[in-house]
Amino acid sequence: METEKIKETIHMISDENLDVRTITMGISLLDCIDSDSDVACERIYQKITTKAKNLVEVGHQIEVEYGIPIINKRISVTPISIIAAASNDKDYFKYAQTLDKAAKVLGVNFIGGFSALVQKGYQTGDLKLIRSLPQVLAETELVCASVNVGSTRSGINMDAVAEMGKIIKQSSERSFMSNTKLVVFCNAVEDNPFMAGAFHGVGERDTVINVGVSGPGVVKHALEKVKGSTMDVVAETIKQTAFKVTRMGQLVGTLASERLGVPFGIVDLSLAPTPAVGDSVAQILEEIGLEKVGTHGTTAALALLNDAVKKGGIMACSHVGGLSGAFIPVSEDAGMIDGVNSGSLNIEKLEAMTAVCSVGLDMIAIPGKTPAETISAMIADEAAIGMINNKTTAVRVLPIQGKDVGETVEFGGLLGHAPVMAVNNASSAAMIKRGGLIPAPIHSFKN
Repeated sequence: METEKIKETIHMISDENLDVRTITMGISLLDCIDSDSDVACERIYQKITTKAKNLVEVGHQIEVEYGIPIINKRISVTPISIIAAASNDKDYFKYAQTLDKAAKVLGVNFIGGFSALVQKGYQTGDLKLIRSLPQVLAETELVCASVNVGSTRSGINMDAVAEMGKIIKQSSERSFMSNTKLVVFCNAVEDNPFMAGAFHGVGERDTVINVGVSGPGVVKHALEKVKGSTMDVVAETIKQTAFKVTRMGQLVGTLASERLGVPFGIVDLSLAPTPAVGDSVAQILEEIGLEKVGTHGTTAALALLNDAVKKGGIMACSHVGGLSGAFIPVSEDAGMIDGVNSGSLNIEKLEAMTAVCSVGLDMIAIPGKTPAETISAMIADEAAIGMINNKTTAVRVLPIQGKDVGETVEFGGLLGHAPVMAVNNASSAAMIKRGGLIPAPIHSFKN
């Protein structure tokens, strides 16, 4: 690299919050399946602790040698509903305990894959896993869970949507932190390195290294240099910045792959904010020209940002995957919190923004008294956006027991804090009780 490019990257890391958010090792557990759950869990533990035994150490080595912060080292596994289906266990808490134990021994930040894929209906074990979630989320520390309830090809499983509203409500009654580790998806991807929604898809290799990069601060600083320029210049600036960020992610992924002896998978170039000052997607949108995130024009600015990030990343790396775009979690983004507190940003606007961003309604605190059916209806709305637009959408909403609109809840660390947001008080219960399947859209039939 040219000397100036090296200096520029060092500046991005030291002054603009550039980091590799995660290196995530995906591990297939298909060869661990056994009708005896004790045998299966022992195989799972041995495989995870063998394959990922050097993951944390290698991550630290790369950080020290190259001066690149790698914030998280994580693991994703094959959806446990598939692995546990061969057993006759009444619930799958034992499997979650095994994942949690392995993650703690290895020293990783999280392990994802306590998951079920139910977009068209339940298979053996799916409902058992889903109904295990309140206990699993409350009684394990590092296990993350996800449920895919819809897709463009299959439609939306409204029975699962109704069930997930109840599960989120039950989980919130055990612990206000539980639902920070649970994501409900439409069009979930198999190579996502970001938690809480990561799992290792059945179409993936036996083991793989996926990297998630992040650089909202870098993009904001780049845009500060083109104040007053046209939107074409804004898009080009974002694209060039995303190129540089992705190159760094590819370097880290390649190094980790070589040292661990595991194939390199993808770079997910999502702009994932943190509560740190200057590390906000909302502030990027405001730098584009909005007085406050949430005002008119926010969706257009976010669409430009998301598209330019993808274009820059794809130019930089042949293997871009995961979600790749801009995340808009409320609690993790100081600018989003400011928008809520000022009254310019509400759930309805966030829902509109999810049509053009990477994921969906993310890390949003809502009143603890919110009915389960209302939560299910929020999931259904997001799933519909994902299904119709052939994109991934997700819901990670957090009912906070004992708190109401305007109060604040502290999650700590990268999860930050969140103001409790108002939800629509009109009931959706009659719709949710119908159940069944919302059919796939006509454009799903592309063969």
